[in-house]
Amino acid sequence: MGFLNRLKNYYHLLTATFFAVFYRFPSRKLTLIGVTGTDGKTTTVNLIYHLLKGAGKKVSMVSSVNAIIGEKAYDTGFHVTTPDPSNVQKYLRQAVDAGCQYFVLESTSHGLAQNRLFGCFFKIGVVTNITHEHLDYHKSYQSYLTAKAKLFDKVKTAVLNKDDQSYPYLEKICKNRKCLTYSLKDKADFNLTNFPFKTGLLGDYNLSNCLAAAAIVSSLGIDQKTIQEGLASFRGLVGRLENINEGQDFKVIVDFAHTPNALTRVLQFLKKEKSKTGKLIAVFGAAGLRDIQKRFLMGEVSGRLADITILTAEDPRTEDVNKIIEKMAQGCLKADCQELKIDQIDKTREGKRFFFRIPDRGKAIEFAVQKIAKKGDVVVICGKGHERSMCYGKTEYPWSDQKAATQALKNKK
Repeated sequence: MGFLNRLKNYYHLLTATFFAVFYRFPSRKLTLIGVTGTDGKTTTVNLIYHLLKGAGKKVSMVSSVNAIIGEKAYDTGFHVTTPDPSNVQKYLRQAVDAGCQYFVLESTSHGLAQNRLFGCFFKIGVVTNITHEHLDYHKSYQSYLTAKAKLFDKVKTAVLNKDDQSYPYLEKICKNRKCLTYSLKDKADFNLTNFPFKTGLLGDYNLSNCLAAAAIVSSLGIDQKTIQEGLASFRGLVGRLENINEGQDFKVIVDFAHTPNALTRVLQFLKKEKSKTGKLIAVFGAAGLRDIQKRFLMGEVSGRLADITILTAEDPRTEDVNKIIEKMAQGCLKADCQELKIDQIDKTREGKRFFFRIPDRGKAIEFAVQKIAKKGDVVVICGKGHERSMCYGKTEYPWSDQKAATQALKNKK
């Protein structure tokens, strides 16, 4: 870790300590539940909140999509999932003052590694999965894994995913505390056989998120029937496999998938949703000033799984968007996916896999929806999900994939 990062971590430690004292260590008066992982954190946080609320408990939560403190909701749309220490402690204090018993907090590797969560006394911790992400900051998967594992340092109960590569490491760390497991494939404390349920959420990965939430809430004494009813009534989140429907004869989906693992899971699922003759069309980018290695990997994933890939912008920040796209394009080519120019649209129905480069995200969405998509196709727009801004240079500009897709559909001739 570089000197500047260490300095930043000391700053966050001092800040977190000050505000924990200032707000009188509010987490000590709550059952604080931490949710960490690469993908699925936000859905799992909201599932836990929904289940506890449905069981009649007083609960607050903070996720990257929204915060609900007492009965007051905030539309966060954070680019940084875990808020600054001042806001974390303020939210916790407000929850205590509102009479809450439980608080569910989305806990990122940055928030844990940088001491932004110091002074938060977690009683329960759950991990969704730990895959390739944020290696620009953590430098290695092991460092990233170690940062995530900090959540479990002092918890009384740990909930671990037996299907994930992180399980053997985390199992050793959690051997001296109560440990619950969940799995879609293996024997576990919670699986689809011993804990059957119905859900409106799509994809196997959401079944895994449901099991994680069920394990947490069950450990708090909520009965199985109440949990099953809660899982069945949960309606999902903005920007997570969100359907955009303007009466077209093909599907348009907005999803937050912004890692190789998440993109893989979404594309594998959506391949089953198109018609036999339909195409899967993926529109996505990769963030500037973030994990460089994942750009090639995401291009390779889409080049292999999607019929048509459109590479575009996703918060390029101060980087050249074309250079970011070039890295993704190399991944597409590695997957034997052929590049086309925008005047070669007719070739896209030939049965091979193709990709385009369209740096302007709005034009990329228009191109997918208005020029390429046909009856029975599925267009998935990945990477922004719930977010309501896009960063160019150092400025956040208003942006919504949902609005862009809706407008493109309305203007489709």
